[in-house]
Amino acid sequence: MRYPEKLPSGGTIGFVAPSFGCNIEPYRSAFENAKRKFAELGYEVDLGPNCYEGKGIGISNTPEECARELMEYYQSSENDVLISCGGGELMCEILEYMDFEALKKAPPKWYMGYSDNTNMTYLLATYCDTASIYGPNAPAFGMEPWHASLKDALGLLTGNTDTARGYDKWERESVKSEENPLAPYNVTEERVLRCFLGEQPLVWEGQPEKKCDSEIRFSGRLLGGCMDCLVNLLGTRFDKTAEFIEKYKEDGIIWFLEACDLNVFAIRRAMWQMEQAGWFRYVKGFLIGRPLCFGQEMMGLDAYNAVLKVAGNKNVPVIMDVDLGHLPPMMPLIVGSRAQVTVRGNDIAISMDTSK
Repeated sequence: MRYPEKLPSGGTIGFVAPSFGCNIEPYRSAFENAKRKFAELGYEVDLGPNCYEGKGIGISNTPEECARELMEYYQSSENDVLISCGGGELMCEILEYMDFEALKKAPPKWYMGYSDNTNMTYLLATYCDTASIYGPNAPAFGMEPWHASLKDALGLLTGNTDTARGYDKWERESVKSEENPLAPYNVTEERVLRCFLGEQPLVWEGQPEKKCDSEIRFSGRLLGGCMDCLVNLLGTRFDKTAEFIEKYKEDGIIWFLEACDLNVFAIRRAMWQMEQAGWFRYVKGFLIGRPLCFGQEMMGLDAYNAVLKVAGNKNVPVIMDVDLGHLPPMMPLIVGSRAQVTVRGNDIAISMDTSK
């Protein structure tokens, strides 16, 4: 696994928009403030040509132009790291115009983003054997004040931290709007981890006396992202998952998964599809983020049973409602890194090793 150099003090942060750009509010104002805050920290910025574009369908520009920007800025010596301007809908369409063989040969560089950016973070790891960061997009850094999760994300980029920890509360309803573009996360809900060993629950919500007193520990390579994107990649010529997990089978894989548009039945279908494709062959544990459809139940199926139908058969730890993905805050994770997960009661820590 190739690990990029850390963002140096006074270094340059590159911004690209292979998915949505920051052309409309509240994202434009938040992005402007993010650039200002990075400047106050002493960093230079390097803006890709699509950062403020909005003429594409589901992405900032045409697939060809988005791919051209991403290839150029990833290989450029003018910036030290890249942060995506946003998620979106059709970043997958840029992949046929990308040269992943060239990226494999290029000096590794940190790329950070989430949601639709799974198309880059996941393929950097599985196709290019290069670590990436599944973490916040650029406009999030414009909030006032920063949430601790943003400091953690910057800490991974700079190499000042190698551990992600859960946060006390999470946001069910955002208060960010065109009129209030710099609003911080509206964290109102208590985090409650739901832990299972196979299908056996180890932690019960609302029953703290039944929380597992002993630590849950497991290790492996972190791999995953937004399930909406992952199942779209599955089986395409860009899907190098089988080769990746075979290469690192001695480490085993910790799958971290979260969902955006998928309802509970779509999540269950996605889990089935990944299992049937052999993706979970060497799984050591699952980290499941709160889906955007959190709390949804359809025909007797909820988000927990949607995952446990497959994950519960693996006899490995399954940690659910983790701070990942579309209901912030999110723990930034280094895709491809060796990680140690420690859960005790309602606390979680993920230590990531970037030496191998």
